[in-house]
Amino acid sequence: MAKEPGSTDGAPEELSDLRVLKALAQPRRQQMLQHLTVHGPATSATLARALGLNTGATSYHLRELSRYGFVEETAGTGHGRERWWRAVPGDRRFPPRSKQNAETRLVMDELNRLSYAADLELFEQLQREAGDAGAGLGEWADAFPYSRGTIRLTLPELREFFEEYIALLNRYKRPDAETPADARTVLTRLLAFPAPAAADTPAPMPAPHPAPLPSHSSEPEATS
Repeated sequence: MAKEPGSTDGAPEELSDLRVLKALAQPRRQQMLQHLTVHGPATSATLARALGLNTGATSYHLRELSRYGFVEETAGTGHGRERWWRAVPGDRRFPPRSKQNAETRLVMDELNRLSYAADLELFEQLQREAGDAGAGLGEWADAFPYSRGTIRLTLPELREFFEEYIALLNRYKRPDAETPADARTVLTRLLAFPAPAAADTPAPMPAPHPAPLPSHSSEPEATS
């Protein structure tokens, strides 16, 4: 059964198959997933026009993304034989770096590079569209909550912090039928990492067999 947009299925899914990660790390597919996530369902022709591709290419990439469960067909406008596609939501986790072999690490590094570059491009695009005093966004001109913080945590505490963040995110997710008409898609990103040690400070001794910290994506776009 197809999941409602914004729904969660409980148990996270770890994407450890290298074939799946390689399929996801293709730049055009990342662009298509981003478009479907931000703008909603689309046809291959819509995606082709938006991304400057031909429909043959977008159709191929949609089939590949569908093969691995990242997109699926959905009801569209009902015009002719158009095939509409949507991004499939879910709690997808990537293998922690300590469990990645050399090839997987290269693929994950590319996924991360593509994701961070796409996020920055979207943010800069919105700033340009907002214009002076945010006139281009209307009442959403102040919708840029931003935080940079520093906390001292153990690895288990950081893992708990991460899961609490995911739980908070899921609290605000809901099916389209329950979403107010004046709601907008809001992109949320969490990046946390240990501060590098000072040059004259020895690295801390690792705890015995620490549990790895997972990466997460609540959408089909890659996040580390």
